[in-house]
Formats: sequence, structure tokens, C-alpha cells
Amino acid sequence: MNLPPRIPPSVIEEGLRLGDEILHTGRHLTVRSPFTGQQVGQVAMASVDHVRRAMSIAHGFRSTLSRHARAQILNGAAALLKARAETASDLITMESGLSKRDSRYEIGRVIDVLGFGATETLRDDGQVFSCDLTPHGKRRKVITMREPLQGVITAITPFNHPMNQVAHKVVPSIATNNRMVLKPSEKVPLSAYFFAELLYEAGLPREMLQVVTGDPREIVDELLLHPHVDLITFTGGVAIGKAIAARAGYRRTVLELGGNDPLIVMDDADLDRASDLAVQGSYKNSGQRCTAVKRMLVHEAVKERFTELVVEKTLAWRHGDPMDERNLMGTVIDVAAAQRLQDVVNEAVAQGARVLAGHRREGALYAPTVLENVRPEMTVVRSETFGPVSPILGFKTIDEAIALANGTAFGLSSGVCTNRMDDAIRFAQELHVGTVNVWEVPGYRIELTPFGGIKDSGLGHKEGVQEAMKSFTNTKTFTMPW
Repeated sequence: MNLPPRIPPSVIEEGLRLGDEILHTGRHLTVRSPFTGQQVGQVAMASVDHVRRAMSIAHGFRSTLSRHARAQILNGAAALLKARAETASDLITMESGLSKRDSRYEIGRVIDVLGFGATETLRDDGQVFSCDLTPHGKRRKVITMREPLQGVITAITPFNHPMNQVAHKVVPSIATNNRMVLKPSEKVPLSAYFFAELLYEAGLPREMLQVVTGDPREIVDELLLHPHVDLITFTGGVAIGKAIAARAGYRRTVLELGGNDPLIVMDDADLDRASDLAVQGSYKNSGQRCTAVKRMLVHEAVKERFTELVVEKTLAWRHGDPMDERNLMGTVIDVAAAQRLQDVVNEAVAQGARVLAGHRREGALYAPTVLENVRPEMTVVRSETFGPVSPILGFKTIDEAIALANGTAFGLSSGVCTNRMDDAIRFAQELHVGTVNVWEVPGYRIELTPFGGIKDSGLGHKEGVQEAMKSFTNTKTFTMPW
């Protein structure tokens, strides 16, 4: 795949690309393949002044696009992406190390986000309330409508879904006629630029979406604290999310943070089916999903057989060169991330855990790994590993399973394998998470539906196209005699 040597930020003011101006400073970030270490591309490195200028451009623009026009832009971008799906998949794989299977799947999800966004754009978001409902009321109607924010949205996205995370910020912003300044992860910025260019080609005014890349330590304060910013939407790690919340001040924040999601296997479960879910939930996307299976909680009556099946299927989960179509899994994001996984597992082994499969590292490649004899207080169980590591813990009763599941700082999602409705209902009611999926991986959802967690997984605000559109708007009411 031939990429330009540099992909500058695409921002227009008086017919000039801000990105070209940044490019002329000679400052850029080099993007390298996690697998080969070879250069994939370069992006311009924005300064604080460039971020200020982007904010000024965004704030000075007011979109007059109709619902129909916005839907056409989103549907047009979806059609363009579908036609260029292999190019986009190659780009994701090259810069992130995700396997071709994973990056193709991601492109399909991005197309879904665009399609759902177009549909929701056309939906009337107002309500009508009669006022003569009490003795104190009048014969009037209260009518509501949603309006775009007065200020600018700052969006900050992580590396693990290089294009889909971007889409989940950008599409609701366009659908609601907002203006956004986006900072993608400096590790995977090329996919964000690719997505933005599709939208521009489909007719999006460039002022409605500006992409800036640079050293977070240099530009993030301006992205968070600029007076034009009304809302900050962030997906990423807990520590950074909490730091953003502490600094945001009187600004709306939407924070989607980490997860430590359990797959709970009861004694009545079909173990072949449950173990399939376990390995898929653990190793797809190289285990780098906030909703990946991070802990396998298994009833003692079936734990031995379940573990055998997980080990067997883990050993068959082929990994290696992410561009090799035969591989189910590529690398994690970089060598440092793979080393952290290795260190966490080494720590667990030193504390009594036993490795049943994997725990081999070559650069950024880390083999799918299964652990037994782990305890809840171990780092590999208590914290978010964010990689292809599967610790298996046993329990004897449903009360113990619920306590184990709820026993971490996170509360994002969960998967439950049982055919007993009473148990399923208890898990749905008593797990302290945002989602409970029965006979599915914790990460299952569609791009339209509400998604998000509680505790250290987020503030309770939801992503998903519908909920994000609500977060990105202000509700106005007016009344009339009626």
C-alpha cells in the first residue's frame, strides 16, 4: 500500500490548509508498524498555537446543514469506505499491528456507525408535553428540541480501535451539527486522517471536523482548557480520564475508561460453547479491548474440563504477522505493551500462578496466555491487563461468583454462560456493570445501542450513536397556547 510520506491535518481557513502550515515547521510524528518496526507514515506535529487556531476556526463556524444533508454526508462516507475497505483495513493493520481479520471487522463496524448515524440524523428528536395535567396547569404545550452545543467538542481517542473509536466520536458530532477538534492517539493517527478525508470527500465542511496530532504533553491542556471547549469526550485509560475530569472544570465530560470484564461459566453451561466465547473474547483485537474477557470465573464442578478446552483452543489460536491472512491475532500496540504483559504474568507466576499456555514474547508479539492458580488480589486479576491474557478462577456458589465479579474497581461489562433463567436474572440485577450479556462475550453490542460503565469504567454517560447524540446536544423547550 502506497502512503504519502506525510498526512497533514486537514483544516481550511481562507483556502489554506492549516496542516500544510504545520508541515512547514518540519515537526512530525513517525508512525511505525509494531510488527516490523518499519515506517508506515508521518503526520504533522501540531503546536499549542495550531490547536488554538483550530479552536478559533471551529468556534467561528455555524453549520446550516439540514438533516437530509447530514444524512447524505454520512451515507456517502459509508459508501466510500465500503469501496475502499481493503485499503482502510491495510492501514489499520500496518499502524496498529491488529490482524487483517480484526481490521476488516473494524471497517464493517465503522460502516455501521456511519449508517446508524445517518438514520438517527433523520429522526425527530423532539417531544410534546400537554400542560393541563393538574389543577395548576394551563392549556399549553411544552415542545422540546435538541440543538448543537454553543462551543466546540474536544475528542480524544485511543489506539485499540484506530478508526472505530474515531467514528464513535465524529459521527454523532456531525449528526447533531456540532464542530469537533479531534486528537487521535499519536500511535495510530493515520486511520483518523483516512476517515476524515472520506467525510470531506462526501461533502463535510472541514470546519466541522479538524484533526490535530502531536505530543499530548504539549497540546492536551489547550484541548481541554481552551475557553471555546464546551464538551470533552475521551476514551482511554482510567488515570488519564480521572485527570481530565479533575481539570475540565465547568465543562461537560463523557469518559469511557477501562474494564476488567468477567466471563462467568455456571455448572450447567455447554462447555464447548462457553470456551469458544472465552477465547474469542480474550484474543480478538489482540485482547486490546476495554470489553475483552479479562477474567474467566468458572464453577468448580466444571472448571477442570473448561480449562482443558480453553488451553486447547488457545494453542490453536494462530498468531504472528498481522498481514498474514492465516493469523487470527497480530501484535499488541508496541514492544512496551508486550513487555508489560510479560511482567504482569511473571509477577503472577512468582506469586503461585501456573502458565498453561503461551507467555512467549517476540517484540510486540505476545502469545495468547492461560493462567490457573490465580487469586483475586493478583495484579493480573485485579487490574486491566489489556492484552491476550486469560486468568481462570473457580467459585462454588452464585453468591461467590457475583462477589468475585464485583470485586474490582471496574464496572463495564460481563458475559454469563448459563441456561437457568433465575441465575441469569440474578446476574443481570446484581452485577455492578453497564452490560450483562447472556451467552455472549462481554463486548457484544451494536453500534447504535447504549454502551458504557460505572465505577472506574466511566461516569455512567453512554456511547453508542443514540446516546452520544444526546450527550452532544442541549435540550431547549418552548411553550405555546394550545
